[in-house]
Amino acid sequence: MAKLTLEASLDRFIEKFSTSGGLTQKGKQLIPGGYSRNSFNFGPHAVFVDKGDGAHIETVDGHALLDLNNNFTVNILGHNHPAIMSALSEAIPSGISFGNPSTPEAELAQLLVDRIPSVEKVQFSCSASESCMSAVRIARAYTGKTKIAKVEGGYHGFTDPLSISAHPVPGPDTGTASDPQPMADSGGIPVENVDNVVLLTQNDRAGAERILRANAGSLACVIVELESGAGGFVTLDQEFVEDLRALTKELGIVLIFDETITLRASYHGLQGVYGVTPDLTVMGKMIGGGMPLGAVGGAAEVMSVLENGKVVISGTHHGHKLAVIAGIACMSTMDEAAFTKLNGQAGRILTEINQWSAGRNHPFRILGKGNSHLGYVYLKSPEATVRTHRDYWTNVDTEKLQTCSLELANRGFFPVHRGEFSLSLPMTDEDITSFIETLKQIVEDIGA
Repeated sequence: MAKLTLEASLDRFIEKFSTSGGLTQKGKQLIPGGYSRNSFNFGPHAVFVDKGDGAHIETVDGHALLDLNNNFTVNILGHNHPAIMSALSEAIPSGISFGNPSTPEAELAQLLVDRIPSVEKVQFSCSASESCMSAVRIARAYTGKTKIAKVEGGYHGFTDPLSISAHPVPGPDTGTASDPQPMADSGGIPVENVDNVVLLTQNDRAGAERILRANAGSLACVIVELESGAGGFVTLDQEFVEDLRALTKELGIVLIFDETITLRASYHGLQGVYGVTPDLTVMGKMIGGGMPLGAVGGAAEVMSVLENGKVVISGTHHGHKLAVIAGIACMSTMDEAAFTKLNGQAGRILTEINQWSAGRNHPFRILGKGNSHLGYVYLKSPEATVRTHRDYWTNVDTEKLQTCSLELANRGFFPVHRGEFSLSLPMTDEDITSFIETLKQIVEDIGA
């Protein structure tokens, strides 16, 4: 049997999702690119959805797919969860939007303070992108310093101060692995924003210490994802994270964990798994229960700059009533038993696929610590690894990875096209088995 090729998978995708393709072209007449979010692209175009229920979505093309995208990890309860639908149905008749605070805001804040080790006080926004920007402003005001340290391949939203080297293109301007150089991720970003960023390489302990010590006098903060997403799936080593905590504390630099995605790792977030407490934590995705919501929280001393007049952050929809109400319903449903179920299913996928693949000398791997957000990658050899963003440049077979993503959609599963997937609470053990067996068959069809 002939090996499965990118061209064959792409042809099947275009045929299967032809209605979505047509809507993309129609949308381009009114919206640049056809839709307002570039990350919707899945190969040649986005897949348009008609509705979702439980663990599945139904596309406008008439196909039911197991949703392993879940709006890029947002929908940890899946679609139409009764707790969220009931909470919103009860809340809407009393009004949608006010120029006044509502009591549920403090209720959600209390839930986060009780769960997340670093959070003593919290402020809400409309997205994690906003809250990342807020965290940087807070850190700058608290320390009196300006520069930001982040890892190459770390994504913290699309704002000018942080859209730096999340997706760098290999070339001489990017520097070396031991001394990476910051690059703007988009046109329209002033050079001074690039100059204000100091880059680290993931899991390079010696390099991080050298760079942080050399720049300590100007660094306001270090911001990291414990497991990166948009810039390529990389898990930080325990020792690397512990080093960052010790160094930032010694050097008077605010340490920020961006847990926008990884809050779904456990009841206490991924910081609870690592046992390392940052000064500030950015939160988003799941905390809004599917509604637009972001938050920054942290030590009361650091957050005090929001109360003493040093920092002003305010937005029309910050702490929006419906968003925090949906967030309360979601976070209350996600008790310790719910996390245990999801992480058990994720651990099964990680273990079964990697053992199966290694036993057949396939260069395919599931990446992650075993929580409900995982990565997948097709390596150029079975011995290759992914420990830094630059490993995606050298060690990953991007054509086979894209083939795998397209073929998952063709066979009834909808992941994040770049090589990630997340689970939702309604998923059954049968859903997990079906995904595992389908993924094995795709890898066999692609071949080594």
